[in-house]
Amino acid sequence: MLRALSISAVAAAAAIGVAFAAGEGGHVEDYPFSFDSPVGAYDMSAVQRGYQVYAEVCASCHAVEHLAYRHLGEEGGPFAAYMVRNHETGEEEMVVRKPEHGGRFVDVTENPYVRAIAQAATISDIDPNTGQPVDRPGRISDKFLPPFPNEIAARAGNGGAYPPDLSVIVLARHGGADYVRALLLGYTMEMDGDLLVNTAFPGGRIAMPPPLTDGRVTYSDGTEATVEQQANDVATFLQWAADPHMEQRKRTGLVVLAFLAVLSGLLYLAYKQVWRGESH
Repeated sequence: MLRALSISAVAAAAAIGVAFAAGEGGHVEDYPFSFDSPVGAYDMSAVQRGYQVYAEVCASCHAVEHLAYRHLGEEGGPFAAYMVRNHETGEEEMVVRKPEHGGRFVDVTENPYVRAIAQAATISDIDPNTGQPVDRPGRISDKFLPPFPNEIAARAGNGGAYPPDLSVIVLARHGGADYVRALLLGYTMEMDGDLLVNTAFPGGRIAMPPPLTDGRVTYSDGTEATVEQQANDVATFLQWAADPHMEQRKRTGLVVLAFLAVLSGLLYLAYKQVWRGESH
């Protein structure tokens, strides 16, 4: 499966490269996402809001087949829960997102937020006792429920166009999260035959109608749901979905660089000591 995914990603990248070389690439604006710099990190509030946009808007057409519900509650996930002691009452309280100081991580199997998200999905399964098809509430171990059973059904429901899987879309598209954001904001509302004009899409013509409108979702944290805000948030969520371990990788990289810097200094001092008094 990994090999097939790699081949698909290479093929997609090659196709996009040809389009850009031919001058057909869309306009993608550089946006200062919080995770862009070498020490950048995910804005977990944006990842949570982006998940809401995906769940309420994008999930009706696009799958995220490489994500399971449990990933949302693992360490580094948008709905990871922690037990934090309330300094006023002395009691431990569960909070979503990692606290600045202290806190005990709640295993994803005991995370009520992730369980609720999973159980809201209806999964078609086989009854282990009767062998008959049965519908059941989702489990945290289940993959995200796809909107269509297969590609034929997906094309039939979208006028012949095939909505791509969004699991690794930011890695498969030139521009990454900037491209996703620009695509969602790039509609001009002009038509070219049966296609819509989009300034960010390679070739400038796209079958997907504009998915976002002001107030399309109601954010639970009170953030105003403008089209731009929703585009920023869902692009952040999809970046996390494609690279959930980015922060850990960056921290490890910084530790390695610091180690190499110290080692280089020690090697230089050793060199000076060994060759002290020798002419070169």
